Amino acid sequence: MLFNSLHFVFFFPIVVAIYFLTPLRWRWAILLVASYYFYMSWRPVYALLIVASTVIDYFCGQQMGKQASQAAKRPYLWLSLAANLGLLFTFKYLGFFAESAAMLMGRTSTEPLISLVLPVGISFYTFQTLSYTIDVYQGKTEPEPHFGRFALFVSFFPQLVAGPIERSQDLLPQLRNNHRFKFENLVSGSRLMLWGFFKKLVIADRLAMGVNVVYNDLDGKAGTTLILATIFFAIQIYCDFSGYSDIAIGTARILGINLNLNFRRPYLATNIRDFWSRWHISLTTWFRDYVYIPLGGNRTTQTRWLLNIAIIFLVSGLWHGANWTFVVWGALHGGYYIVWILYRKWRPTVSKSLAWQGLSRLFTLTFVIFAWIFFRANSFADAIYIVTHLGQNWSFSLDALNLLGIMGTLIAIVFLAILFAVEIGKEYFNLRERFFQLSRPLRWTAYYALASSILIFGVFSSAEFVYFQF
Repeated sequence: MLFNSLHFVFFFPIVVAIYFLTPLRWRWAILLVASYYFYMSWRPVYALLIVASTVIDYFCGQQMGKQASQAAKRPYLWLSLAANLGLLFTFKYLGFFAESAAMLMGRTSTEPLISLVLPVGISFYTFQTLSYTIDVYQGKTEPEPHFGRFALFVSFFPQLVAGPIERSQDLLPQLRNNHRFKFENLVSGSRLMLWGFFKKLVIADRLAMGVNVVYNDLDGKAGTTLILATIFFAIQIYCDFSGYSDIAIGTARILGINLNLNFRRPYLATNIRDFWSRWHISLTTWFRDYVYIPLGGNRTTQTRWLLNIAIIFLVSGLWHGANWTFVVWGALHGGYYIVWILYRKWRPTVSKSLAWQGLSRLFTLTFVIFAWIFFRANSFADAIYIVTHLGQNWSFSLDALNLLGIMGTLIAIVFLAILFAVEIGKEYFNLRERFFQLSRPLRWTAYYALASSILIFGVFSSAEFVYFQF
């Protein structure tokens, strides 16, 4: 089920009504049934994978809780790792590695050796449940005794298929609590959902039409067109993914559950490290805590430290998709990060002037947008074609009009201006606090205007969110 579908429009209010009308001790069951229905609306059979992951990790958690030593816990940790990563590898990477090995051996056929449908959200819920077993093993959290609540932790529908990736210490206690209906949660959650739908339907899906025109048919496209389409994609993926996160967080908030922030205005970052502290925060911190720190982090030699960073970004790239384009995307960001570290070592004192800060933001944004070429390209060959043709056949015609049409371009300009104003206002001018200082009629006028813009200018094609493919 998609957030941006008529199905969800009916589904969610019904879930909210039943949830708050149900006796407190059974509300977890309502959310569990709703979560499985939400997921099974795509392909019911793949719910079996969530069930398998849930049963195995519940068992492993319970058994580790009975052991007195780390050595005794270790077999159950390895069972959890093998089961979850095994499922992830089979459905997401088996075909990719088989094809890569076959190509090295000289295979030229374009027919896939192995073709499996990727279960939606598998990368997200496997990482979420793995964090639980690792935390139990390390003694950071106690095993959850209630199987139903643990199953809900793994499958909670607002963030099941595209995050935020929640930690057991944050989400499980909330699932044990009895939440009563609060009007302020309804208002703040709905407001966040409204902003998420605006970013997805009005901006992301509109820009996607222009991006697809270029990236799906590269022949003869001018360099300026390729650049513009890539900039469009940078905005599209941000609005698409952060829009999903806003809707997920808002949906959960209405139910009385707080999910963690996943985006914090990443395109205003002053350097690549700052960018990754703002972009897909739940995944970045997951890799930090469960891969980077166990590898030694920065508490080692400089060579090993830089190697750890390279590993993290390569693995992160591969996590996003079974394609060499994603590996290159990860490698580029790893390279950016390493260059930034070496630069800071060489010049530890950085100017704090407004001019320098502005230049730093521009450089960071440029490098991030360039890397998006490999993320969006349909193949590695397409990505290389784009990179090598960015400076060729420059045409100063109105490329945006060719991609989106006159009306589409005007709509995009107006609403992108609103998006940028909000982002900059939040970053520098305490926009949120200033907004709530306005009178209630003015605030509700803004809400109605936002809702009207979605209904009038939204692209209602039920397009999937970009990160569903991961």
